[in-house]
Amino acid sequence: MPERNRPDTPARPISTTPIASPDSTTSTPTTESQQVNWWSVHEFVTAVLSQANGWPVAGTPAWCSLAHDDPAKWAALLDGAQHWALRVESAQQSRAEASRAVAAAADWPRIAREINQRKDFYAARPWLRRAAS
Repeated sequence: MPERNRPDTPARPISTTPIASPDSTTSTPTTESQQVNWWSVHEFVTAVLSQANGWPVAGTPAWCSLAHDDPAKWAALLDGAQHWALRVESAQQSRAEASRAVAAAADWPRIAREINQRKDFYAARPWLRRAAS
């Protein structure tokens, strides 16, 4: 098992314990939406960050040197969270646009019919199938 190393702590093994779902008593997968709404996150974060006087970028040496209870440290995490939400929402929009482009790129039902007809043709005439080389 690979180990993680951080400069300020000794190496430790990665946990292999599965993370429990909110309802781990059922074996059916969760079907709730995974859609991320950046604006909702932004509105929440803006209200909190308006009370802060500034903060370093999360993970930088300046951020690491702050005390765990320093409001600037938490403000940096909230700011990072809104950037993450924006990135995820943008990626979701890009995937949706790509999906629509692929769907419009061809007559997929016709292509499926052609594939099935070819499969049926060769299933009925196995002697016409090319020999593997």
